[in-house]
Amino acid sequence: MKLFRGVIQGSYPGELFRLKRNPRLFDFLLVLIFTILGFLVMGYHPGLEDDGIYLTAVQADLNPALYPYNSEFFRLQVQATVFDDWMAHFVRATGMAAGWAELLWQLASLFAALWASKVIVQRLFAEAHAQWAGVALASAMFTLPVAGTGLYLMDQHLHPRNIATALILLAVSRILTERPWQAAPLLLLACLFHPLMGVMGFSFCLILTLALLEPAPAWARAWPRPAAAMAPLAWVLGAPNAGWREALATRNYCQIYRWTWYEWLGALGPLLLFWLLWRMAQRREERLLARFALAVFAYCVFQQAVAMIIQAPASLARLTPLQPMRYLQLVYFFLALMAGCLAGKYALKAKAWRWAVFLVAVNGGMFAAQWREFTASPHVELPGSHPANSWLEAFAWVRRNTPVDAYFALDPYYLEAKGEDYHNFRALAARSQLADAVKDAAVVIQVPMLGSVWERQVRAEEGWAHFQLADFERLKSQFGVDWVVVEDRPASGLVCPWRNRSLAVCRIP
Repeated sequence: MKLFRGVIQGSYPGELFRLKRNPRLFDFLLVLIFTILGFLVMGYHPGLEDDGIYLTAVQADLNPALYPYNSEFFRLQVQATVFDDWMAHFVRATGMAAGWAELLWQLASLFAALWASKVIVQRLFAEAHAQWAGVALASAMFTLPVAGTGLYLMDQHLHPRNIATALILLAVSRILTERPWQAAPLLLLACLFHPLMGVMGFSFCLILTLALLEPAPAWARAWPRPAAAMAPLAWVLGAPNAGWREALATRNYCQIYRWTWYEWLGALGPLLLFWLLWRMAQRREERLLARFALAVFAYCVFQQAVAMIIQAPASLARLTPLQPMRYLQLVYFFLALMAGCLAGKYALKAKAWRWAVFLVAVNGGMFAAQWREFTASPHVELPGSHPANSWLEAFAWVRRNTPVDAYFALDPYYLEAKGEDYHNFRALAARSQLADAVKDAAVVIQVPMLGSVWERQVRAEEGWAHFQLADFERLKSQFGVDWVVVEDRPASGLVCPWRNRSLAVCRIP
């Protein structure tokens, strides 16, 4: 207890005397501890959801023979980021397996985000227990859902957004430490890894820089123009088609006027909370905290207005997939930081037992939520670990035993199947796949030219549960599919070299 109390008070008992001489090393070690704790709470699931695009793209860069069919469902979207090329170069340069390289950079992204968070709260709060409470809450809340956006603060796999978030937070920390010139290259890197989030980060950093000017300017007139949020590539503004509109209808998080009341509450609540924090800090003459809270409030007002303008007229429907409400991801990160700092300052203070209750409650609650979400998978899926469910077993067998040019068809809703836990076939089996109705629909929203291709392939898979040999032969004739993964008993006539308790991998004769 004495040791822990010394840490949160900012003093150092005898056991930490040597670290007292090097506070940066002490901060490094404690941030590292919170990084590992946050990682263990959030879990790790490579190949999950969006990793079906990014991990697949990395594997394709490393082995161009992979994915001879339907590669447009990941290649076009990654044109906007350097992530896959950068990861492929890193893997080649280090000789690391891609899975371990992604795990390394996942941990590095989490650490960088928390290190930046510590620097930020050091500038905003004088008390050590307030600062560390902010870092502790942010680490526990990595998988906090962000209103109706479909985002978390950080993803449970390496996502370009994780890297961009860490870079943006580092840029914010540079601005608060009066080194704004150091923020520019960090924001540029963020844009290269995730253009949309990078633009959001640039927008906030510009507003924060203006808010910190002395004397405080009438900076509302200088807010960045909404046009800055437009995405750069030609396919982003491609003409809508029937397939694109059908895919868009499956994604409520892209359409804020279809959000529920509690999703709107999650979007607008931070405006009120940061306004209150601004007023409170002003009354207490905490100048820097007041300016920071005002910057977040202004950023929310500006980005919310942009989002509502973009999504209101039908003529701007094609801009819907830019998902301007993603601005809330950065706001929610700041919300977790500020909530933790205020809890540490006014409630936890230097009471070790209060800290113990706090850490168990926030980490235990988030761990339980993630455990329930992925009931059929290990909480931390390490590279090379034995597949833990029927679907992952099937994907592993496919990766090791089928030709690299094999072309597979699966139930178009396989990602939603019981026990599948949203693990992506392309990423984990490393084979081409006929379009699915779940994840590929999200890709179509971003790349409208794929709409007709996606619609045609998904239509051909309708009634999958009742497919017989003739239906599979039709897929082979129509698209060139020569392998299938099927549930329950395979149709008579399929050649099935592998089965487990619920799935079979079969060739179409």
